[in-house]
Amino acid sequence: MNLKEVKYNKYALVKEMMETPEIIKSFKPEAAAKFAEKVKSEKGLFLTGEGSSRIFPAKRAISSLLKKNFTFPVMTDGSTQAEEYDLKDLAVFAASNSGQTKEVVRLTSKLKKQKHPAVFGLTANKNTKLEEIVHSTHILNCGKEDAVAATKSVIEQGLFYDALLRMMHGEKMEGLKELAEKTEQALTLKIDAGITEIIKKASIIYFAGRNNGVAEELALKTNEITRKKSAYLEGTFAVHGIEEVMDKHEVVIWVEPFASEEEKFNECLVKGVGLNIIAVSTKKTIFPTIIIPDGGQYAEYVQLAAGWNILVETGISLGINLDKPTRARKVGNEYIPE
Repeated sequence: MNLKEVKYNKYALVKEMMETPEIIKSFKPEAAAKFAEKVKSEKGLFLTGEGSSRIFPAKRAISSLLKKNFTFPVMTDGSTQAEEYDLKDLAVFAASNSGQTKEVVRLTSKLKKQKHPAVFGLTANKNTKLEEIVHSTHILNCGKEDAVAATKSVIEQGLFYDALLRMMHGEKMEGLKELAEKTEQALTLKIDAGITEIIKKASIIYFAGRNNGVAEELALKTNEITRKKSAYLEGTFAVHGIEEVMDKHEVVIWVEPFASEEEKFNECLVKGVGLNIIAVSTKKTIFPTIIIPDGGQYAEYVQLAAGWNILVETGISLGINLDKPTRARKVGNEYIPE
């Protein structure tokens, strides 16, 4: 996709996606400094929120941490379920772009009543209900999103958590200029028309991949952008029983396939079910593959951008108004003052 053609630039969604490289380039890791020591003084960190404000930012942070020799525990769950947890020894970061998400407001209000000492907010707006409740709030610099589907804000939320955890462990956050360039490459890659046609015709679009927020977030974006049914198949879940009810009219988009499992996916899903598998990878696979730049330690951001590109191409080929879904709302479940 690009901003030179009317079929793309008439949509706020595309414009906001294309703002992402500059947001990455201008991100200031030191923004997390005032939170780092406060979080580090607790026994762990709990990241909460709903939908896009939690899926990629929180799960990417946890996955990244587990690859390093960092022993500080980081966990995540939705805010309503979190009301059932004992969070008194954990720092809590609640993300809500609007700052008005009902579930987040309810959880943080409960923690405030319990006199929890370390509850923080992450929003894209000033003077919100969330900011009023928590001890301190970081306001994103990405600016307002007009499209219903959250995009650029998701990336900045991810960067903030990334910066926070690195700062806590004495690690510098470097290479953002290169990440911005690779993200732009992923956003502007030309998607083969044959691949778009396969995805366009599919009755269900599955996203398979690691539990790092990428494939799961793209499954959500599939609903909002293409108006098609989707599901997230974690890890190798796609060959652990669900193949029994899959059919040839569906498609699996596999983000950075596990090389050791390609043959099994091919045997069970391509040969067994008769469906198509599309790979999104830094290298060729045995499936039709969309080759993307290698983001290294920041690979997930590049993968997410490539997924957006695929979904925009699919939505446009379906003749959908990318900015105006029928039922989905910018704030899914909004807090309404009594």
